[in-house]
Amino acid sequence: MAHTPKPRRTINVFVLAMLSLAVVVSLRNLPLTAEYGLSAIFFYAAACICFMIPYALVSAELASGWPKAGGVFIWVKEALGQRWGFLAIWLQWFHNMTWYPAMLAFIAAALAQLIDPLLVQNKIYVISVILIGFWGVTFLNFFGIKTSALVSTISVILGVIIPGIILVALAIYWLKSGGVIAIPLNVSNLFPDLSSRDNLVFLSGIFLALSGLEANANLARDVKHPQKNYPRAIFIAAALTVTILILGSLSIAIVIPREGISLVSGLLDTFHYFFQVLGLSWIVPILALLIVIGAFGELNAWAIAGVKGLFVTTEYGCLPPSLHKLNKHHTPIHLLLLQAVVVTIAAFTFLYLPNINLSYWLLSAWSAQMYLLTYILLFIAALVLRYRRPDVHRVYKIPGRMVGIWVVSLLGIGSALFVLAMSFLPPTAQFDIPSIMRYEGLILIGFLINCGIPLVLYALRKPHWKIEILDEIREEIHEATH
Repeated sequence: MAHTPKPRRTINVFVLAMLSLAVVVSLRNLPLTAEYGLSAIFFYAAACICFMIPYALVSAELASGWPKAGGVFIWVKEALGQRWGFLAIWLQWFHNMTWYPAMLAFIAAALAQLIDPLLVQNKIYVISVILIGFWGVTFLNFFGIKTSALVSTISVILGVIIPGIILVALAIYWLKSGGVIAIPLNVSNLFPDLSSRDNLVFLSGIFLALSGLEANANLARDVKHPQKNYPRAIFIAAALTVTILILGSLSIAIVIPREGISLVSGLLDTFHYFFQVLGLSWIVPILALLIVIGAFGELNAWAIAGVKGLFVTTEYGCLPPSLHKLNKHHTPIHLLLLQAVVVTIAAFTFLYLPNINLSYWLLSAWSAQMYLLTYILLFIAALVLRYRRPDVHRVYKIPGRMVGIWVVSLLGIGSALFVLAMSFLPPTAQFDIPSIMRYEGLILIGFLINCGIPLVLYALRKPHWKIEILDEIREEIHEATH
């Protein structure tokens, strides 16, 4: 008996815009951009136009033509071959290995507000929170994607949306009540000095803050009238993301002088200052707890999504059998454990470098480098597939025929390559770096190791590494990665 196919659920513009917004917006990067005052508006606008919108549109076209679980692995594999597909998915997964310690350092700063604010400068305390926190997240994800998704959803609502609204509302009140403003509000300050190397280095942090929209690219096929409505939703999500991040950054900048902004604790420093003036200091620990919950939820969501995405490659024989093990919840537990071990190693950067802010920056720079390489491969894949596979039906296609795909792809590749090059330069204006050579050597070695591991692993693959993935597991992977 033939089964009647279920009608595909349709998503309207508003829902897709909100889903995309939830994936990208994070409060963690606000102190980083707050250091640049009004000029952060320029940086965010440039990154949105040259990078965020192009990669979102390219991802939508690829996802609507190749909706199979695996995301960037499948897209790049179809265009450039399996080796480069494996490199792309590995980099997408591995960029989180340095992002996780940075996020957990942010959590450590929030927790310090509940115990002793001075702990934020204690390296042993910070690394202890990183290790306990991430191993806790690892074991939580042993219980499967449903449990993990529920925890992340509740956490993001409580710990990202609510504190973000409060932060901006307090800044508006501060301005209206005549509070002392720590930055000049002249129009001339909107435009940074682009001849300054340090201002260009800063772009890597902005690009990282605007990354992640490709996670929802597969939803293009579920949108009503995708050719018209998908780009609308992306533009709405991009505009809201940039607005929220700009307002959040400026909310910190108008209260805390640039030289006093901590990349780890700057957000909570601002809340503390606001509520101290208002005589409501007792609220700060509550907000700190909410921010911890929100950061934990974001961390938890990416921890399982990255592992599930990488696990797709086992079907093609890219990972050794020791990493194939699934538990009864269809969770790749050995991959989760490997992830936790790598994060543990990366966390010791906080002990190696002279101060916590510099460690935070270095980890963020490595994370940005890995993700930027993934996006470069993504843009190339979209361009190649327009020529190599014109027969594949794409529910959504970038407008403008071949001219459109060339403009979008070249804009994305060019901006990503430029910022990638800038990310190798030391941020001497922001930090006192005792040894430039030591810093450069560390960031270059880390970059080469991160890129070399997947290529070596792929070269060593064996025929018996291939496994069959059950349909139910493949569906769970699709839900986790999108």
